[in-house]
Amino acid sequence: MTDAAARQTSRYVSQAPFQPEDDDAANVPNPPNFMARLRAQRLAYLAFGVLLTLYAMLPFIEFLAPYDSETRNPDAIYAPPQSVRLFHDGEFRGPFVYGYSARVNEETFKREFTIDKTKVQPLRFFCAGEAYHFLGFIPANTRLICAAPGESLFLLGSDRLGRDVLSRVLYGGRVSLTIGLFGVTISLVLGVFFGVLAGYVGGWVDTVILRIIETLRSLPELPIWMALAAALPAAWSPLWIYFGITLILGLLDWPGLARAVRARVLALREEEFAIAARLMGASPARIMTLHMAPNFMSHLIASATLAVPAMILGETALSFLGLGLKPPVTSWGVMLNEAQNLAVLEVYPWLLTPLIPVVVVVLAFNLLGDGLRDAADPFSR
Repeated sequence: MTDAAARQTSRYVSQAPFQPEDDDAANVPNPPNFMARLRAQRLAYLAFGVLLTLYAMLPFIEFLAPYDSETRNPDAIYAPPQSVRLFHDGEFRGPFVYGYSARVNEETFKREFTIDKTKVQPLRFFCAGEAYHFLGFIPANTRLICAAPGESLFLLGSDRLGRDVLSRVLYGGRVSLTIGLFGVTISLVLGVFFGVLAGYVGGWVDTVILRIIETLRSLPELPIWMALAAALPAAWSPLWIYFGITLILGLLDWPGLARAVRARVLALREEEFAIAARLMGASPARIMTLHMAPNFMSHLIASATLAVPAMILGETALSFLGLGLKPPVTSWGVMLNEAQNLAVLEVYPWLLTPLIPVVVVVLAFNLLGDGLRDAADPFSR
């Protein structure tokens, strides 16, 4: 190389030793990990807080509810909601409700309730109420809130049997919320097993599993749910009906999850780390559990989170149609089954109260699932 060419090259190529710490590429920050991306999803964090609060309440339902779910008050059938107040005639009286004045309408033969402001009924907190068993085996009778002695308390009104709607909503949440988790657990186990098996083994195994998935997904979901729920023996106890509905929801929801897992495993098994582990003699079980599983676990959690509201809506729909859970089991769907009469809803709109927790829970799960899915995507911002 001539001196002129060397001088021309030196204009563009540095002759100094390479220093990695001075390179701009070395100062580029690492992309945010899963937890960092999840913390940026504020709506998902809010939804997680709501769901955590609701599920944390489930063991304490008996303490939180003013009455047992089946406690009846024949003198307060279809009683309207009572509003909590603090002031009476300009004087602070603490939390209280006004009592009812009831009379029978001689034309319609219905009991009509009017607020009687002469009946100031102070609320009691951490009071002795109906006996129950905390966690199923610890005798207790302490309630968070109680009516005034000798009076009744219906913050969300009462139903056709004089049962407190608020208490039944709380008890119904225990069934409706847990049935979604149990159903997703069954769906998750089946979906991961068949998805990993189809994606990793391939061949005729993959073909058979795909045909089963496509067949199940081609069937109309709600009619199949209804047919299987109607096939449950009527002589079964409410507990067995509960497990039967859970099993039906889980068995019919796994194909979508299995297809997603299969696609992920198909992509991961051709990655360099999986090929290297296979060449080093690692067993297929070790490769799938220690090498592949951590790479699609976040996607799996997001998919499972989005599947829970579908389970809750499925139970609600079946119970609403009278094919799912039945009294004396209390769930949000069972409560909505009593609100099918439009004439009843026009006069007693508080019977639609169970719709509110259904909407809140489904929306919270969807927001949390969307946040987890975005956090699991390394290309999301």
